[in-house]
Amino acid sequence: MNTVQKLSLSALALGAAAASCAGPLPPKTEPAPERPNFLVIVADDQRFDTMDYMPRTQERIFNQGVTFTNAYVTTARCSPSRASILTGMYAHNHGVRLNSDPFDQETIAQNLDEAGYYTGLVGKYVNSYPTGPEDPPLPEFDYWIGMASGPDSAAYYDPTLNVNGAATPHTGYQTDILRDYAVEFLEQASQQEAPFFLLFAPYAPHLPALPAPGDDQLYPELPPHNPPNFNPADMSGKPQWMQDLPFLAPDQIESIGRDRQRQLQTLNGLDIAVNALLDKLEAQGELDNTVVFYISDNGLFWGEHRLPIGKIYAYEESARVPFAVRYPPLIAAPRQEETVVANIDIAPTIYDLAGLPPPDFVDGSSLRPFLQNDPNPEWRDYTLIEGWPTNVAYVGNSPPFLTIRAGQYEYTETESDLAELYDLATDPYQLQNQINNPDYAAILKQFQGYMADARETIPAP
Repeated sequence: MNTVQKLSLSALALGAAAASCAGPLPPKTEPAPERPNFLVIVADDQRFDTMDYMPRTQERIFNQGVTFTNAYVTTARCSPSRASILTGMYAHNHGVRLNSDPFDQETIAQNLDEAGYYTGLVGKYVNSYPTGPEDPPLPEFDYWIGMASGPDSAAYYDPTLNVNGAATPHTGYQTDILRDYAVEFLEQASQQEAPFFLLFAPYAPHLPALPAPGDDQLYPELPPHNPPNFNPADMSGKPQWMQDLPFLAPDQIESIGRDRQRQLQTLNGLDIAVNALLDKLEAQGELDNTVVFYISDNGLFWGEHRLPIGKIYAYEESARVPFAVRYPPLIAAPRQEETVVANIDIAPTIYDLAGLPPPDFVDGSSLRPFLQNDPNPEWRDYTLIEGWPTNVAYVGNSPPFLTIRAGQYEYTETESDLAELYDLATDPYQLQNQINNPDYAAILKQFQGYMADARETIPAP
């Protein structure tokens, strides 16, 4: 890592105080004007059904690119999902199954850095790194603004950030501060003779969600959250551990409502931050030469299936995420794509568009065929979702599971428990388990075959 000077930012928006920033770095010397830039934006615990609360991002990325309406994370937990984004690997291959697991795999950042890209991280990397505000930056990043994970250390207000290895206190709102660092990165990137890769990963809307100043007044008349699968009376089609879950108590329902409102309020600050990055790229004349990815690391339950909080599982609220790619040179017109894709497809897409061969370990596939609207794209038969839940208070003793997601169906095998088969076209809230329905016998046999194939690829623990 190069030695940097600290510079001060101009006053932050919304009255936040100035932040100490990483100064300019010597330019990289390998020019590659034909290669695009990459901006990967990763929200934290954002559900797939919340983009209406980010109108700027919706308009400038989703409405100007390809929106993947059936996008999933292959493990619905922060650190495993982020490791899959960085590597293109399933969690059973990169080894990060829990947030506490160490992460030591070859990443897109390393390979782009070696290929001459100017690389930056602003925000959360994986939960196990950095563990402290003075951990050394990873050497593959030229610009490092790291944030320790967790509700205590990843403070929404007045955070201490790891600025190129130095613990640096800040005054103001976290999302705004990270936004301004990311804008500074783009300014420094414009002085390089190489394209850039930026991972922009604020904490919003992760709990405990604290909105930006003034945003706590947003959505005062927010309707109650009451989808058909909210605190359901009938859980007979679910695995036994879920049937044993108690009904949500009134105080739990009230808490869910407060958390939901605050999470939606924090999305406004994230929306403003994303818009500022796009404005900067546009002013630099680099917006259309930048492949912009927007995704969340996982979703979150708001009382569905009697789950008052949390993620981990393969149900839609947890594993399905907002996902879009903007890149006009390949995307002739905005469109929606219904094919099931996943976070493991980001890394191979970046390798493809950067002209780099993907490492042999990559499990995902390049999204290029969908970006350029290939009428007959070759694609895998299914996407695997896997989870290793932990025994925590809000879910009880839930076993590991494997899920096959393809087409309109989702099939799950839970260890030593009832298997599940859902037809999402007719049952989007996953209320009717079709595992014993003879009308679905052929589909069940097909998906059991997919599961058998998937299990053969998973190394023994």
